[in-house]
Amino acid sequence: MISPNTKDTPLAVLKAKDFASDQDVRWCPGCGDYAILKQTQKVLADLAARRENTVFVAGIGCSSRFPYYMSTYGFHTIHGRGPAIASGVKIANPELDVWLVTGDGDGLSIGGNHLMHVLRRNLDLNIMLFNNRIYGLTKGQYSPTSETGKKTPSTPLGSLDRPLAPLSIALAAEATFVARSVDIDKNLTDVLTAAAKHHGTSFVEIYQDCNVFNHEAFAHATGRKGLEKEENLLRLEAGKPMVFGKNRDRGIRMSGTKLEVVELVDGVTEDDLLVHDPTDRNLAFMLARMSYPEFPEAVGVLFESECATYEDLVTQQVEMAKAKRPNATLRDLLHAGETFTVEP
Repeated sequence: MISPNTKDTPLAVLKAKDFASDQDVRWCPGCGDYAILKQTQKVLADLAARRENTVFVAGIGCSSRFPYYMSTYGFHTIHGRGPAIASGVKIANPELDVWLVTGDGDGLSIGGNHLMHVLRRNLDLNIMLFNNRIYGLTKGQYSPTSETGKKTPSTPLGSLDRPLAPLSIALAAEATFVARSVDIDKNLTDVLTAAAKHHGTSFVEIYQDCNVFNHEAFAHATGRKGLEKEENLLRLEAGKPMVFGKNRDRGIRMSGTKLEVVELVDGVTEDDLLVHDPTDRNLAFMLARMSYPEFPEAVGVLFESECATYEDLVTQQVEMAKAKRPNATLRDLLHAGETFTVEP
């Protein structure tokens, strides 16, 4: 959640370009990261974020160069350990707006354990997972989200692993905000804005095109290669029926305990369709499991709920301990309770 300005002196109104650093951006020409970077800078400007109050933390990978390109504070940390650093930053100074940038390899392989725990703790920070279904920085090995059968230098005969579904993992780890967007899609700004306003951990999966090692992996969602993206994306709106399609002539409804795609013809109307309820975790899980080409893939906010944040609970615990022993010194605390002496 973006912290409000509490100073008496009005601050200068910042524009998106004010959040861009003076560093040369060194992603490959045409990389989807450029679009994400621009939209993130725009979101921060629109929300009147303060550069001195904002921190971007990243692990390792192409996406993790993100902090260099933001005119804010930042940490480029070690592989998969961004969540631990971001957690420490937030707990040490809860007033900071903390963003964690990670990729499908960094966040779901090396850092999978750390990602799971930062989600369940619900610190008030924002996680952007750039999913390009490949290890781009190390020249194209298959990643945890690569499709089965993916041929890469490390899987010349095709990968045998079943891919991970990032949104399903986030929901199962008790995340309180789960969303998806596409690097060049018009709704990425709205999704990031909603994520920034959420009080708790927000998790946003972003389909990101690696145009060198896995180009057009998400062509169905970007409208490239002659595909019509509106036929393949379900744009979620709270309280609205789940309609999709270029002509908005198809929708999603329940069939027993499963979802199904229906045509809005022969007496089937929007009244027969599911209405999106972002507070329903079970529904969110079903939406997260919809995948192309059988289903349109859900974009927007799948799930959001309110829950106490970890740093608030830590602060409460510390205050309770202080109230219980207001004049205690560090020595008093170290010698409290049961102690023992090691004899020579």
